[in-house]
Amino acid sequence: MNYMKMAAEATVAGMEKKFGGPFGATLVRKGEVIVSVSNAMMRDTDPSAHAEMVAVREACKKLDTMDLSDCEIYATCEPCPMCVGVILWAGIKTVYYSNTREDAAKHGFSDMHLRNYLDGSDQSPLAMIHMEGCPECDSLWETFNKINLNDELNEA
Repeated sequence: MNYMKMAAEATVAGMEKKFGGPFGATLVRKGEVIVSVSNAMMRDTDPSAHAEMVAVREACKKLDTMDLSDCEIYATCEPCPMCVGVILWAGIKTVYYSNTREDAAKHGFSDMHLRNYLDGSDQSPLAMIHMEGCPECDSLWETFNKINLNDELNEA
């Protein structure tokens, strides 16, 4: 089965419906297609609705787990840092991609501002200010341990 072709077809279908831009992804588990989706930023009015993000969200719901470590993803374009983050959080170990970040940039979809922010090579327009001394925030770790959500999160 050509998983990349499926991602490209989902992309075209999404663009035709005005869901979003020229990006798609197919998420596969042990040879079974779990989801094949397009970018949905315009449909959802959501800047985080990149195809890889949508694929991970839908796959987690469909499989009722946040652990996708036995899955791989086929993306029509090299994932941006945000998408790489969700892919890593989900435990996915293999990403296949077709177009590169340079290809995307040539067509007005550059993610270099994110990459430059993350590697510290560019002055960021984002002010990140650490605020100390919030007892309510400091106690959240203790509350988390009391509620025992850690076991549930590790099982998911």
